[in-house]
Amino acid sequence: MKKTIFFLLIFSQILFGQNLKRDIRKITRGKKATVAVAVRSIDRPELHYGLNGGLHVPLQSVFKFHIAMAVLADVDRGRFYLSQKIPVKASELREGTWSPLKEKYPIGDAEIPLIELLTYTVAQSDNNGADILIRLIGGPEKVQAFINGKKITDFNIAGGEAYMAENWNNQFNNWSTANSVTETLIRFYNGDLLSPDSTEFLYDTLVSTTTGKNRLIAGLPTEAVLAHKTGSSATQNGMTAAVNDAGLVVLPDGRSYAISVFVTDSKESEAVNEKVIADISKAAYQYFTSQKQP
Repeated sequence: MKKTIFFLLIFSQILFGQNLKRDIRKITRGKKATVAVAVRSIDRPELHYGLNGGLHVPLQSVFKFHIAMAVLADVDRGRFYLSQKIPVKASELREGTWSPLKEKYPIGDAEIPLIELLTYTVAQSDNNGADILIRLIGGPEKVQAFINGKKITDFNIAGGEAYMAENWNNQFNNWSTANSVTETLIRFYNGDLLSPDSTEFLYDTLVSTTTGKNRLIAGLPTEAVLAHKTGSSATQNGMTAAVNDAGLVVLPDGRSYAISVFVTDSKESEAVNEKVIADISKAAYQYFTSQKQP
């Protein structure tokens, strides 16, 4: 009887991978873009699938998740605290970049609580907020050191949003892989990277994300919970470097999985790029909900 159950589980895993592979390849077939995907069950890690999972892809604002973790690690060490007011110069609130923070503090030269900087940076993907946080902890090398210290591979950060805005090629120096981002999300969710308080705070902030309404969340029913971070590049000469979304999905029954989808080198429209992510999200959700508890 035990052998029968074992072989049935193995068969279901193989079928899971085949079916999800079939659907993802159908979704991406014919698209003038490269799509990298890594999806893995947190409860049953043997259930996973990847497409171009080891490909180096530009992170764009997905790296704000990594930046926030590096800052919160300093909070855990007592270097900062969430209610601490951080001096922000007017020159740090740059014009011409996505920044709801700039809209709230148009003149600058303000003292902004760290918790507010983190919330704007993660939940609203504020570009100025990201650069202020990088400055606060001592530069992009500090983010890199935190990630490396956690034995997370295939991640590189060379600079913040202002650095990426300097020229088109700089964005490609902030890269990771779908496999790495998914594994990082799982380790974060399992509490391996931050204290329980910091994990809970950042998770709740990721759940409150307001960007990417046509991406991962568009492929999920309302009863699912998504904690995620998006990233987007500009388009140059008809080429979009990055349309990204990566997150954690909690099913209505409490089971969970991590999923990262990166659409890169795309000659498709924004609507098509986002629909690829939404359709892959829907396919992954359908397969995970079809799997029974072990």
